Amino acid sequence: MAPPAIEIEDLTKHYKKGVKKKIVALEGLNLEIHQGEIFGFVGPNGAGKSTAIKLIMNLIFPTRGQVHIMGLEASQPAARRKVGYLPENPSFYDHLTGEEFLLFAGALVGMKGKTIKNKARELLTLVGLDQAKSLRIRKYSKGMMQRLGIAQALMGNPQIIIMDEPMSGLDPLGRTEVVRLILTLKEQGKTVFFSSHILHDVETICDRVGILVKGHLTYLGSLSHLSDSPSWVLKLEGDHVDALQERGFSQISRVGHLTQVELPPEDLWEALDTVKGLALPIYALEKKRLTLEEIFVREVQSEG
Repeated sequence: MAPPAIEIEDLTKHYKKGVKKKIVALEGLNLEIHQGEIFGFVGPNGAGKSTAIKLIMNLIFPTRGQVHIMGLEASQPAARRKVGYLPENPSFYDHLTGEEFLLFAGALVGMKGKTIKNKARELLTLVGLDQAKSLRIRKYSKGMMQRLGIAQALMGNPQIIIMDEPMSGLDPLGRTEVVRLILTLKEQGKTVFFSSHILHDVETICDRVGILVKGHLTYLGSLSHLSDSPSWVLKLEGDHVDALQERGFSQISRVGHLTQVELPPEDLWEALDTVKGLALPIYALEKKRLTLEEIFVREVQSEG
C-alpha cells in the first residue's frame, strides 16, 4: 500500500514570549494528505497555516511531533527532493530573465546539460510564460511572478507541490490562471497542498479541505462531506408563499419561478403531507448545501 504523500503526527510549534509566556502557533496537528489529491488548507490570518507549511518543509523545527513525506522523515534530503515549494512571498534575482532563473533553480536541484534547458522551456510553456522567457523578472507582474514561482517549484519534477497562498494579491485573471495550473498538475498525477484565504478557489478545485483556527485543526473532510447539512429544501413550482405562511411555514423564499422552503429533518414528513393536501406541485426535494464560506465562518466563530 502506497504511503500518504504527507503524514503529520501531533505537529506542534510554540514560541517563547518573555520568561514564562509562550505563543501557540500550532497545536497537535494530525493530518494525512493522499497521493494525487488537491488539498486546501484554510484559516484566518495568524491561524498557523504558514507555520505548518514551514514545519513540513523542515525550514523551522517543531516543539514536538513529526512529518513524513512519502514515508520518509521530512528532515531527510531524499524526502525534500520529492517536494516543490512556493513560499507565500517568493523573491527572485530580478536582474535575471525568467528562463535564466529557472536554469539557476534547476542547477540547485542537480539538473544538468540539455535536460535542464528542455525542462525550463517546458515549464515556461506550462505556466504561460514562454513569450516572456527573455524578459527581466523586474518587469514581471505579480501574476507572472507567481507563475514563475510555481515553475521553479516544478523544476525537479517533484511528486508533491506545496504552495503558501498562491493566489494572494492576484487579480481575477491571475487567480484563474493559477487555478487552471493547479488542476493541470493534478491531471499529471501530482499531489498539491496549498493554503489560501480565498475560499471560492478552494471550493472550486480541492478534493479535501482542512480548516485551521488558532493553531488547531477544527474541521477536515471532503468538500461534499463538509457541505452536508441536516436541513432539507423543498422546491415548489409557482408562487405559494401566502398559502404556506397560512399553514405556519417559515423560512420561505422565492427563487425565479420556484417557491423554496427550508425544513429541519423532524418537520419533513409533516410538511410533505401538508403540501400534498394542498395539491401544490413539487419541483424538487434536496439536502441543503452549505458553502465553504458558511462552514468557515461557523468554525471561526465557534473557536472565538
